[in-house]
Amino acid sequence: MAGMLLKQIFVEDGTPMAMHIHPSVANINARTTLSERIAHSGGNPNAAAHSARVILADPNTEAFQHLIKTYQETPGVYVESYLWVKKCIERGVVAFTPVVFKNPGGRRPGEERMSFTDKDEELLAHWIAAKIPFKEIGGRTGNRLYQQLCELHSDPEYAWVTRHTWQSWRERYKKNAARFDNMIAAIVAETKPTPGEKGQFGYVRRPERRKRARKGVPKDEEFDEEMTELHAERPLSSKMGTIPDNQPIAGPSNIGFPQLTSTMDAQGGPAAMSAARGGPIEEELDETEGDWAVRVGNAPPPGWAKRRASNDLHDGQHLKKQRQEWQSKVLYHIKLLLKLPICMSSIQISGI
Repeated sequence: MAGMLLKQIFVEDGTPMAMHIHPSVANINARTTLSERIAHSGGNPNAAAHSARVILADPNTEAFQHLIKTYQETPGVYVESYLWVKKCIERGVVAFTPVVFKNPGGRRPGEERMSFTDKDEELLAHWIAAKIPFKEIGGRTGNRLYQQLCELHSDPEYAWVTRHTWQSWRERYKKNAARFDNMIAAIVAETKPTPGEKGQFGYVRRPERRKRARKGVPKDEEFDEEMTELHAERPLSSKMGTIPDNQPIAGPSNIGFPQLTSTMDAQGGPAAMSAARGGPIEEELDETEGDWAVRVGNAPPPGWAKRRASNDLHDGQHLKKQRQEWQSKVLYHIKLLLKLPICMSSIQISGI
């Protein structure tokens, strides 16, 4: 390009176009070359930033984006890359970087992202009728009702909820409440739900009643009171059978111990206890004397007190010995029963 006369493209109304080379173009050689190209094409590369028509900067720096935001609303001032000068010279015309429309977000007044269909409104009306069938309960314009609806999006039956956000479903009902209420009333008249049915909005499980402990009342008495209240609220069915008094209850106590009954009667059971009472004379005294006689003054002691202390001591030791022997026999039979499965398994193994 040496010796050639460049086209004076950086001239406006006969005046050199003012350009400012920003410090972001830090390379000295690049700044010098850029200044010469601008001057050879009719421009002024030495203008200050506040009076420049074009500000040239390095697009690979943060300063470039900052300049764009600073001057994007300033009319008549453009921020360009330092490579822009070369492109304009090659093309022979000044062309600033065009602006494009960027959607600022939001919707235009009266416009919906996805229009509601009659099917959408019908499904919404059925949802509200199932959750809040009676308007006087309230809650049809609350957030939670529609949030719960959109939480069911993973259910194939409620795949239709993904067409709109929960805010859109709520606003749709709110802006058309009168029409929706008529649709819901027709559905309720057909299904005839009762207030408080399971699944209706606003009804929750009643919390368990907890009684505070009263000072000075034992826990056993409080338990008895709670059981009495429980039976009063839920009486036992009259169809439940009762066990006769003379019928034995099946259980571990029915497991037989060899000769336990006879041993108990003979050595430590009720028979021995009756024997400890004494002879026939004392039993006769127990039956005949309705009132207990007491010793008055120096009078002889009554008949029920005639047993000597030595006899009482002897009888007590005898009963204690019998009780110990009976317990030893019971433990012996229990050990035999526990060893029985081991013996049976040993027999089976030896038989194999």
